[in-house]
Amino acid sequence: MDFFPVFLNIKNKACLVVGGGEVAARKATMLMQANADVLVAAPELNATLNSWVVEEKIKHLKANFHPHQLDNIALVIAATNDEEVNRVVSEAARVRNIPVNVVDQPELCTFIMPSIIDRSPLLIALSSSGQSPVLVRLLRAQLETMIPVAYARLAALAGRLRQQVKQHFKHPDNRRFFWERMLQGAFTEKVLAGQDKAAENYLLQSLHQTPDQSPRGEVYLVGAGPGNPDLLTFRAMRLMQQADVVIYDRLVSPAILDMVRRDATRIYAGKERNHHTLQQESINQLLVRLAQAGKRVLRLKGGDPFIFGRGGEEIESLAAHNIPFQVVPGITAASGVAAYAGIPLTHRDYAQSCIFVTGHLKDNSIDLDWTNLARPHQTIVIYMGLVGLPVLCQQLIQHGLPDDTPAAIIQQGTTQQQKTVVGTLNTLPQLAAAAYLNPPTLIIVGEVVKLHQTLQWFSPTNESQTDQH
Repeated sequence: MDFFPVFLNIKNKACLVVGGGEVAARKATMLMQANADVLVAAPELNATLNSWVVEEKIKHLKANFHPHQLDNIALVIAATNDEEVNRVVSEAARVRNIPVNVVDQPELCTFIMPSIIDRSPLLIALSSSGQSPVLVRLLRAQLETMIPVAYARLAALAGRLRQQVKQHFKHPDNRRFFWERMLQGAFTEKVLAGQDKAAENYLLQSLHQTPDQSPRGEVYLVGAGPGNPDLLTFRAMRLMQQADVVIYDRLVSPAILDMVRRDATRIYAGKERNHHTLQQESINQLLVRLAQAGKRVLRLKGGDPFIFGRGGEEIESLAAHNIPFQVVPGITAASGVAAYAGIPLTHRDYAQSCIFVTGHLKDNSIDLDWTNLARPHQTIVIYMGLVGLPVLCQQLIQHGLPDDTPAAIIQQGTTQQQKTVVGTLNTLPQLAAAAYLNPPTLIIVGEVVKLHQTLQWFSPTNESQTDQH
């Protein structure tokens, strides 16, 4: 985060714009919309600024910039076409700890002017930290079409009714639950249809019919997918914003965790080889305890919670304690990572079946049905097999697969850290070791791996050249 996003209250505060041209006029307009007392310092003003001076909307300091003009100023914007003047304004403001913006020179700014979607009192600000103003403009255009102007009335009406709702509910969680229900239902629809009075009556009637009792907890078992936030489902996103507490695994990427409701309590329950932050039984008990305390608990798991995610065990525990729960499937690593590596798991010419297994080592061995795995025309997908890769490859060869059977291992698939190593059962362990791979990884064995060479389409910025031996 290059800049800390914040909204400033500059109502009735003196703000200085240095410059008298078109750019200065645009910046003065934004300050005027925020009800600031605007002063413009410049020897001459353009017609627009002059008209505002005549109308007494702004004040004019008819002079070149001088640091004393910053006395009692709350905020300053340098909007001249002289880089030296802009630099002097920036330095003088910084010495006085006055927020300063220099147009098109982010290195001289202590704050930047975002692109704004104005649905006052609802405001949305967009910024690229000065890197791509055109991208911000295009995003703003998209959002303008997605956010109806009526949201301004919706926010204002919610503000007028806020105190009544607050007085009715003594439990803060109940207030939040109530507003979430109103803003995602008929209350909002009535405002968008122009029926503001009907919307108000509906909310007040719903308020009187909603008792202020202890909130009932619930658990959301959500699959976070293989790592790329773009692969989350709509339902997962909605529940991630409703949760009071999130219990998350090691395989949940930071980018996805950042999309959880900001003020939700976060509890790490990751499991790594030979180190479990919480044992599974403790996780089960924690889910029950938090739900019984009235919390909406998000159990966030990498991939899909029902494919090697032990989600079934967790909801068994919830069901035994009569805890309500929902399950949201996620894109499992097998399908997501394989797709991003350009390796179809089934293909008419290569594989008519696919089998998923885990590759955990136990006492330096892996207990799998090797005979059924080592069949022709079958794709094998191995989760959590990096450490046991040499054993896996050796056993598959010993049980009948040719040593030149294509095999691949993919690190952090679907993300910008994806790294793909392709070889054979004979060569893959050495290639993986040479590539210094780190978990999470996924191993794919079978003739379909041959297609990687022609079907790879995803080019992460950090992926090194794949190997084929």
